[in-house]
Amino acid sequence: MTSPIKSAEILVVEGWLPDYAIQQALTEFKNGSYSLVITTGGSIEKGNYLSEYKNFAEVSAATFKKLGLESEKVVAVPTPVVIKDRSYASAAEFNRWLSDSNLKLQSVNVFSLDVHTRRSWFLFKKLLSPNIKVGAIAAKTQDYDPNKWWDYSQGVRTILDEGIAYIYARFFNWKA
Repeated sequence: MTSPIKSAEILVVEGWLPDYAIQQALTEFKNGSYSLVITTGGSIEKGNYLSEYKNFAEVSAATFKKLGLESEKVVAVPTPVVIKDRSYASAAEFNRWLSDSNLKLQSVNVFSLDVHTRRSWFLFKKLLSPNIKVGAIAAKTQDYDPNKWWDYSQGVRTILDEGIAYIYARFFNWKA
């Protein structure tokens, strides 16, 4: 699902994305009219003791900086530890951060990976609309061919998993 807002002021990037997707987000940032990249994400569950970063928001913010984006254009907004509804928690934490900031936004684009983007877009829209328009941009996966997802075990697992998660967020999750 890709439905960007051309004049979006901020690019919100989900921090758990693989490095190749962060590179795609950086290209999007440079080609757009964005003033900031906001990274979201919860705690790192593996390798936490080996890393100076304790959450995906900080890891992806550091990755953007390592790839050459100026520090003042990147803000990490870590998500509190949750055991369910992680995407919702990231959207809610971004909404809280935005409320505490001095920014008066008209629109944002949410950057996520492949089919997960539809769910993130839905959740961010639920929390930010109607005051802020929310667009979505999906990074292209390298795990399988999206045009023939059914030919790849990873494609089948991703489509089924994300389909179930989207239905849950849309119809069964009281928060959404």
